[in-house]
Amino acid sequence: MSAAADTVVACCQLAPQLGELERNRAASCAAIVAAADAGARVVVLPELAVSGYVFAGTEEARALAEPVDGPTVSAWAALARERDLVVVGGLCERDGDVLRNSAVLIDARGLRGVYRKAHLWDREGEVFAAGSEAPPVIETAVGRIGIVVCYDLEFPEWVRLPALAGAGLLCAPVNWPAAPRPAGERPAEVVRVQAAAATNRMFIAACDRTGTERGVDWVGGSVIVDPDGFPLAGPAGPHDVTTLVARCRLGDARDKRLGERNDALADRRPELYGPLTATGPRA
Repeated sequence: MSAAADTVVACCQLAPQLGELERNRAASCAAIVAAADAGARVVVLPELAVSGYVFAGTEEARALAEPVDGPTVSAWAALARERDLVVVGGLCERDGDVLRNSAVLIDARGLRGVYRKAHLWDREGEVFAAGSEAPPVIETAVGRIGIVVCYDLEFPEWVRLPALAGAGLLCAPVNWPAAPRPAGERPAEVVRVQAAAATNRMFIAACDRTGTERGVDWVGGSVIVDPDGFPLAGPAGPHDVTTLVARCRLGDARDKRLGERNDALADRRPELYGPLTATGPRA
């Protein structure tokens, strides 16, 4: 399929049960099949979609972790091959002796990319080792797809990297903990996704989860956003187990023009941005 054609993208907002590996794996596979039946070619699953998120500590996470050639990725890969899909999903990865909060991209050819979350949220650093590699951008049958995980989205410099590498679609498995917000306002996490899509002129599919876990509730704001920053599907509701589906003309993300005289990437002036690499606050 040409990247200039419409690509149906799906975000499967699930409700994993902490530690219920077989149940959660089966639910993720059923969601992939349902999304494919709805016409999806790209299916995005939540962060830590099979293990759950609110671990009591490292040992509990280690007992639920698996390598990238383990049963979850193998099951997703079988479906990707059978249905000619691109699947992006979050995994509690056992990387040798190290635990990673990872996301994988799988297509009909098998495992194509692994990304280890670089920006760890709250207590994640007590369990996971942070990744240090830039978000991968992978050439697929539907176009160039990048991967980040959750909190990574809050760092504009990090999201800009896959845009510069030519990603037409950025897939982000997320687990967004719910927080109070003013009445009538969208979740700030959704607003940030819209801003990131618009400033980088690319599609973003952020797939959240739902279901209370050890007292933690979730935004549940899964959303698919176009290069103008407008939602094509979602945001989903906080209690919805649902699949969002949107048609995305990924080739449109190659056009970074903002009008006759401006271009979102060509107008950058990197020679002025040196302070972005500073490691501490500036006076």
